[in-house]
Amino acid sequence: MKLEVSTDYLIGRPKKRLPAYRYRRACRLMGLPKFTRPKGHDDELCCNLYVANCGPAVGLTIDSITSAFSKFGTVTGVYPADESGSRVIVSYYDENSAQSALKALDRCPCPDLGGRSLHIRYSVQRPQLQVVATDSVEVCLEASELNIPGIYLIHDFVSAQEEEQLLAAVDARPWHSLAKRRVQHYGYEFCYDIRNVNTQHRLGNLPSFVDCILQKIPVFKKLDEAADVSLDQLTVNEYPTGVGLSPHIDTHSAFEGSIYSLSLSGPCIMEFRGSDDDNDRDKERSNSRRRAIYLAPRSMLLLSGEGRYAWQHYIPHHKVDKVKDTVIRRGSRRVSFTFRKVRKGPCQCDYSQFCDSQS
Repeated sequence: MKLEVSTDYLIGRPKKRLPAYRYRRACRLMGLPKFTRPKGHDDELCCNLYVANCGPAVGLTIDSITSAFSKFGTVTGVYPADESGSRVIVSYYDENSAQSALKALDRCPCPDLGGRSLHIRYSVQRPQLQVVATDSVEVCLEASELNIPGIYLIHDFVSAQEEEQLLAAVDARPWHSLAKRRVQHYGYEFCYDIRNVNTQHRLGNLPSFVDCILQKIPVFKKLDEAADVSLDQLTVNEYPTGVGLSPHIDTHSAFEGSIYSLSLSGPCIMEFRGSDDDNDRDKERSNSRRRAIYLAPRSMLLLSGEGRYAWQHYIPHHKVDKVKDTVIRRGSRRVSFTFRKVRKGPCQCDYSQFCDSQS
C-alpha cells in the first residue's frame, strides 16, 4: 500500500471509475479535505462548493464531476467532503465560476451527471491542523520497512462488512470503563494492576462473532512459521479520539509469543522502542531505537519473536498523525481486537533481560 496511489483519485485525474470502497480507503489514507460543509445559513461567496448527492458512492466518477462543473469555469480540484463517497468539494479558480455553478445546478437535475439533482452550498475552510512536533520518526506503511524481526502487518484483513458486524457485536455487549478507554475481555480477563491473567479463572470460549477473524489467522503461518494460531484470550479496547497507549512489552509470563491486534473504525500510529544493547536496560531508555508504522482500519498486526519480546510498543496520544507528509485525522473512536494465547508455565525466551520469568 502506498499513499501516492490514492492521490490522483482525489484531484480529478483518474483514468477509470474508482470503486466506492477504494475511494473511502483513499479518504482514510489522505485525511479529510481542507474544506468542509458550512455551518449555519449565511453562505459567503467563495471559490469552493460543498456538493451533496454527488460522488463515487452514487455512481459518479471524479472525472465526470470535474467535466460537468468545468462548464462554469476552471476547476482546480475535486475532493472528498467525507468518507461517504456521496459528497464532494468542488474548487474553482475564481469566485464567479463557483457562483455560476451554484445558481445553475443547486437543486436542479444535472444532464451531464445522469439527471441527478445536486444540493450545493459554498464551503468553508477547515482550520489548519496543528500536528504535535516530535522527534522525526518516519512512519512506515508496511511492516517490512520497520526492520524489526517478528512484526508483520496485513492490510484489509477483514472486509468493510465484517468490520461493521464486529463493531455492532461488541457494542451490543457491556463495556468496562478504565481511566481513558473502555475494554471487554473474553477467554481470560487481563488484570491491569498486575499486568497478568489469572489462569484459574476462565471466562469461557472466545465469542462466535470473532470466527471470521480466527479462520484467517493461519495466513500468518506463511509469513512466520512459528506464529501461534491457537488463541484463547481476547481483549477489545475502545480508544476515543486522541487517546493512545503507554509504552510497554506485554508480560512474558502472561502470554505466549504471538500477539495479534486488529484495528477497526479509526487509524493510528504505533511506535516501537528497542534496545541498542540487550544487556543494558538503562541504555535502552537513553539510546533506544525507534520505529513507527501506520495502522489503517481493518489491518491486522502480528507481534512475535524479537518484536514481541524485546521491543516496547505504544500509541502516541495524538488527534492527528503525519504519514509521508500527509496529515491524517484519527476517527471519533478506534477499536482494537487483541488476540493472545495464555501461557501456562514460565517463559523461557531468549530475551531474559526483559522477561519477568527469568529476572
